[in-house]
Amino acid sequence: MSSSSTGPLYARIAALAIVLVFFQIGVVSEVPVFGVSADLSPLLVAFVGLLCGSMTGAVAGFAIGLLVDLALFQTLGLTSLIFTLIGFWCGRLRELRDPQGALMPVLLGAGVSGASLVGYSLMEFMLGVDAPVSLDLLRQILLGVVVNTIVALPMWVLVRRSLIGALPDDPRRRRRRRAYTTGGLSPLSKA
Repeated sequence: MSSSSTGPLYARIAALAIVLVFFQIGVVSEVPVFGVSADLSPLLVAFVGLLCGSMTGAVAGFAIGLLVDLALFQTLGLTSLIFTLIGFWCGRLRELRDPQGALMPVLLGAGVSGASLVGYSLMEFMLGVDAPVSLDLLRQILLGVVVNTIVALPMWVLVRRSLIGALPDDPRRRRRRRAYTTGGLSPLSKA
């Protein structure tokens, strides 16, 4: 992929990330469902990785994680580390298996949400943040996974529609084959 073809893709990802992170902080975090708020940023990273590949997913994960850490005044780099891993592994899933199932965004959303919530909780615990570890934390993680699983399908549609024109394997960007112009019958057709 050349640098001229990645420019519009990265610009779209950056614009989508800025809008979604600030929408999540300003609007979504104020509307709890089942006592927890939806977390759009790991879903965004996962779907960018699934659509664009491992390297783009890792770069987007790092940048989106850093943006989240800066916007929420959290431990700098913690969310970036988790999102970089999420973006890379979702991109590897695309490169190795190329999943096409209709339930793939929902299953990936559940897995990524669980990995993000558990990973962030473990990292905060290892860094020594004073937070109680109890069954309430487990309940919050499970409810967070359920809420993000519900939000995963609309988020998939939003990310896919936002990036569709600049994706690396976009069928609209493939070159058309030239017509067979020898003047005779095509060698593929038999009379």
